[in-house]
Amino acid sequence: MSSLKQNPEALLRRLEWTVIRRLDGLLAGDYRTLFRGAGLDLADVREYQPHDDVRYIDWNITARMQVPYVREYNVDREITAWFLLDMSPSIDFGAFETSKRAMLIRFVSVMARLLTRNGNRVGVMFYGSELDQMIPARSGRSHVLHIIKALNARPEMPRAVETDLEDFFRSAFNIMKRRAMVFAVSDFLSAPGWEQALGHIARRHETVAIRLYDPLETEMPDIGMVMMEDAETGEQLLVDTHDAGLRRRFMALAQAREEHMLEAFAAAGVDALELSTTDDLVETLLRFAELRGKRIRLGSERGGGNRLTTLRGKAEHDVSVA
Repeated sequence: MSSLKQNPEALLRRLEWTVIRRLDGLLAGDYRTLFRGAGLDLADVREYQPHDDVRYIDWNITARMQVPYVREYNVDREITAWFLLDMSPSIDFGAFETSKRAMLIRFVSVMARLLTRNGNRVGVMFYGSELDQMIPARSGRSHVLHIIKALNARPEMPRAVETDLEDFFRSAFNIMKRRAMVFAVSDFLSAPGWEQALGHIARRHETVAIRLYDPLETEMPDIGMVMMEDAETGEQLLVDTHDAGLRRRFMALAQAREEHMLEAFAAAGVDALELSTTDDLVETLLRFAELRGKRIRLGSERGGGNRLTTLRGKAEHDVSVA
């Protein structure tokens, strides 16, 4: 979206009027649901219940009492949030008016401003072919403007080696020493293995995966001869989209990739928001906050594991993880 390539002040002012003000009023009590568990003060300890998060087990007390105990926290303290941003070449794809990069900029701008308006700190790490830039976590509107300026300054990468999010997530984990809220924003078109590294982050930090995609990545239209290019390698291939068999094979491969993505998010133990280039950002964030809230409220009624939410548009997948 070309309108995003404007002065950071103008962009943020527009988002504050068109998006953030709507979210401020509509999120209401769901604000803490969306940002649950990032800033924590120890309040008490109690015996473990089947629905409890195993990350909060107090092993010292458990060893003394011979019964599992968990720590309870107050969540009133300031949140520190990190945005882990995949800026590899495939993020520039967008067959309609909005590219995945444009949605990334809008999402980060909105969420960073929502957080800093409540006195929280946000930081950013960028991935090109490695973790190549970091903006330390700070608060305030001027800091959000600095982030937007850095996002706009990132050039498109015409070619790159295969994206390796595993290396990016492991590097980020080593930097984030204190517990934080983490948003991993990517299309997750990467070499395999990233789910283990993301799961490592999720064991220490409250983590949400934001998966960017374009509808044409899952369905091939019937538009005749088309030159397709791999965004990462630049390899080109002329294909005949009139071929019904080709379109069926494309959709089958896309469906297999989508199923693998769901399994990977579940294996990593993270909630996931799948954000299309055609989505209404406000409606999608509100729906995601609602689903996270429902999952947390129902957790105590579903013993034996966590329920992880993956949201695509208006579709919800509820995945059980032991």
